[in-house]
Amino acid sequence: MKNLIRFLTKNSFLFLFVFLLFISFVLLVKNNNYQNSKVFNSSNFLIGNLYSTINNVNDYFNLKEVNAELAEQNARLQSTQIGTFSKIFGTTVEINDTVYSQKYVFTSAKAINGSTNKRENYITLDKGSLNGIKAGMGVVSPTGIVGTVKNVSENFCSVMSVLHEKNAVSAKIKNSGFKGSLVWELGDYRIAQLKDIPNHVKLNKGDTIITSGFSMIYPEGEMVGVIKDFDLPEGNNFYDIDVEFSVDYKKISHVFIVKSWMKEEQKKLEALNDAVQE
Repeated sequence: MKNLIRFLTKNSFLFLFVFLLFISFVLLVKNNNYQNSKVFNSSNFLIGNLYSTINNVNDYFNLKEVNAELAEQNARLQSTQIGTFSKIFGTTVEINDTVYSQKYVFTSAKAINGSTNKRENYITLDKGSLNGIKAGMGVVSPTGIVGTVKNVSENFCSVMSVLHEKNAVSAKIKNSGFKGSLVWELGDYRIAQLKDIPNHVKLNKGDTIITSGFSMIYPEGEMVGVIKDFDLPEGNNFYDIDVEFSVDYKKISHVFIVKSWMKEEQKKLEALNDAVQE
């Protein structure tokens, strides 16, 4: 306490000078319009910049939450796209909103682990049975297909990536509609092979490959990739086609898990057909 009093006494003239300077400045600003407007504008500029900086910092730390919200919003938008609905009454009847029934629902998820360098590659997502996720559901990203849900726990699920030697995807050439089976035959994680395309089909490098919708795992029209190269071996009835994936599986982040409302119905009907044939 003595030191504080000694410090104030020793510098009393300095404090008095600063105080009088402050009073003079206030009087000058208060009684002169020009100085008043300059100070007001300067203070607004400084405070505005301060608030802007604080807001930018807050935005930076909230990016994770914002991204999650955008993913949820995208999932909702995906679920309302016309491609996720099928006509109930065929092509000749249109009854406002009742002519379509929803086929697919999209749930956003985040990839938290995964591999691309094995024979059987899997991706772990942060959604599980508590979110309604079940084995057999398809997984897509904003740029293309990802894989199929294999195992599910309460809060997580593992996805059998398209980079899995036992995972075949029903795909088709967009411009011609010819369908085949897309498989990954090890090697380059960016390249897969499209099988069963007959030799009379006209192909071009760069042709777009999309999902056929046959399996009900993926909606029809989901991006798969483009034809990178093709060859027709002598005496062969089918092309050897290399497809470059549209997705870089080393950079997988936010994805959508696809639930098909009609998959079980289709499976039951096809099982009845198989039973009749037997």
